[in-house]
Order: sequence, then C-alpha cells, then structure tokens
Amino acid sequence: MAGWPTTHGSAAARQAPAAASDPVVRRFVDAGFIPLGKTTTSEFGALPFTENQALGISRNPWDPDRTPGGSSSGAGAAVASGMAPIAHAEDGGGSIRIPASCNGLVGLKPTRGLVTNTTVSVEGLGTSGVLTRTVADTSAALDVLARHDPAAWWSPPTPHRSFATAMQKDMPTGLRIGVLTDSPIDGIHVHPACTEAVTVTLRTLEAVGHDIVDARLPLPPTDELVAAFTTIWNVGGSGIVLADPDRVEPHNRALRDAARSIDSWSYAAGVRKTQQLSRRIVEGFLAGFDLLVTPTMACLPPLVGAWRAGADADPLMALRNSYPMGVFTSVFNVTGQPAISDPIHHDDATGLPVGIQIVATPWREDLLLQVSHTLELAHPWADRRPPVS
Repeated sequence: MAGWPTTHGSAAARQAPAAASDPVVRRFVDAGFIPLGKTTTSEFGALPFTENQALGISRNPWDPDRTPGGSSSGAGAAVASGMAPIAHAEDGGGSIRIPASCNGLVGLKPTRGLVTNTTVSVEGLGTSGVLTRTVADTSAALDVLARHDPAAWWSPPTPHRSFATAMQKDMPTGLRIGVLTDSPIDGIHVHPACTEAVTVTLRTLEAVGHDIVDARLPLPPTDELVAAFTTIWNVGGSGIVLADPDRVEPHNRALRDAARSIDSWSYAAGVRKTQQLSRRIVEGFLAGFDLLVTPTMACLPPLVGAWRAGADADPLMALRNSYPMGVFTSVFNVTGQPAISDPIHHDDATGLPVGIQIVATPWREDLLLQVSHTLELAHPWADRRPPVS
C-alpha cells in the first residue's frame, strides 16, 4: 500500500514505504474499504506459522497456545477475535484456507488468474482473497476483487454477474460430490475430527439432493507431487529486495539455496511438469465430479512452535513439519482450481474449529459460494466466537 512499508514478514526486508499500491489494494480502497493496518505473516509466506524475528509469535484466539495458521496468520486472528470484519489474505499453498480452518472462518482461494496482483506470484500458485465470518461477505469481497486487469500478464473479463447475486440463486440439485479424506502425501495421519467434519458436510449435502459419488481424484505419486510443487515454492522469496540478507530465517535461506542449485533449464522443466500434472488432475476432476469435499487440514491447529522439531539440524524440517496443515490445500494451488474452507465443525475434545474444503472446477466460484451458503444455513457459524479469557 502506498506510503506503508512492505516487509513480507521479514527482518531482512527494507522498511521503506511503498511508492504505489498493488491493484488489489486499489480495488479495496475504490470500493470504500478503510485500511486499518497490516497483519502478521510468516516470512515470505513460506510457512503456515508466523513465529519469526520480525513479528514474534502470532497466536490463535481460540487457544493462545496454538497457531492461527498462515501464512495469513494475523489476518485470521484479527477476524476471529473481532478486530476487523474482513481481512485481505493470500494463498500460495493454503494461506487463506489454513487460517480459515484454524480460526473458524470462511476462506476462498479463487481460480488462478481471477484476481490479479502487480505480478504473477510463484508461477500462478498464489492468489489474493479474503478471510471473513460469512459466505455473503466473501461473495461481496470477490465482486470487488474479480475485475478485469488489462495490464496483468493474464486476466479474464470481469464476471458477467455478481457473486453476491449468484449466491442467492436457487442451487442446482443432483451435483456429483466426490470425497477425499486420505492424505495426498503418503504417511500423513488425518485427525478423526477432520474426517468427521467431512462426514457432517456430506450428510448435509446429501440431504438437500446431491449425489455422493465413488470416484477417485487422479493424484500423481507423492514424490511427483512434492517435487513439482517445491520446484516453484523454493523461489517464493525471489524478487523481494532485502536490506540485510543475513537476517533471513534459516528455513528460507535453505529454500533460497535449494532454488539457486537448480539451473534455469531444470527449473523450466519443473514448471512444465507442474502444468502436466495439473492437466491430469483437472481432466480427471471434470470427468468425475462437480465438487470435491476434503478436510481443509489433516490436523487440528498445531501448538505454537510445533514446526521447529528438528529444524535446528535441518532447516527444511520446518516445511516438512507443516505438511499436515497444507497437504489437502496445496494440490489445488498447483491445479489453479477454486477452493473454499468452511468452518462447519468443532472438535469435541478441544473446542477448536475444524474446516472442510470444497473444490470446484475452474471458474465456478459461484457454485462454491452457493453450496457453502447451504452449509451455513444448516450449520450457522457466523456467531461462533472464541472464548473470552
């Protein structure tokens, strides 16, 4: 935002005020939003925890011993705690949907290219959106953000009807609803509360006339999926001007070293492989489903500091320890499909919110919002608030 510093959550970044606002910021301001301030994020958005030199520890309003998720950590905590009714967030591997699940909020990742920033982030994995309490607020915000941008690298026309209006239309029945509750990455356990949240969702959708189908998403082998994603993810901090590179956090230094070890020919091959995997998944999705329901995360909001186990010896353990949080979300950053996290459930033992993710075919945000509105009517969540300590 013009006149405000942009530090990307890093103690190494410049503190100089920005000369111009990003297009997303301009759309918010033009729509009448009043910016209240900036919220915390993990350094360069690399982790779903914000616990760093620059910003300290961001905590979950539902339980301060736990993370609010991330990388849009402060955005989730601010909306959940009532500091603001809506917060901008960005999602390159789950950074809107993960804090939505951790904080009991609605978080929509739009289709790749629908919302444009000044530049394309991490080969199109990343996109802007919002965190809100209600589907209606998310729909109205998407009407503000989804505008044709003739200066962008790619940008579709402005949608011909508003998302807020689409949400109010009668929802079609007989949708083919697919299910994925096993981790897309081998060896990751899915918490029973996350599976139960999916069960509650399917029961509700079946009751209003949708069909639960027995089809499998054509996911590639774990090693292919992880390699494709990390080839691009490793360069997430590129282009950020640093005042003191020595203050970059250890895991991001390791990511930068990994990125520098790949020559440009191999990087291009990795990007091409990512596109091939995306095509395989989306074509299978189109053949099998109208919507797919998954847990948003494979775990409850982790304890503060959980990402640090083993990271002193191997800084990249910080990312591996975060896999249970992003294992269901990051797939759809690769495919570019729209996906929403809805706060339909709470864990009985801890009282913590548990989100479910619904994924649609590209450009069907309207369908996601309609179905989410149905779930919201069946399981009202807007007035659920963290306990007052």
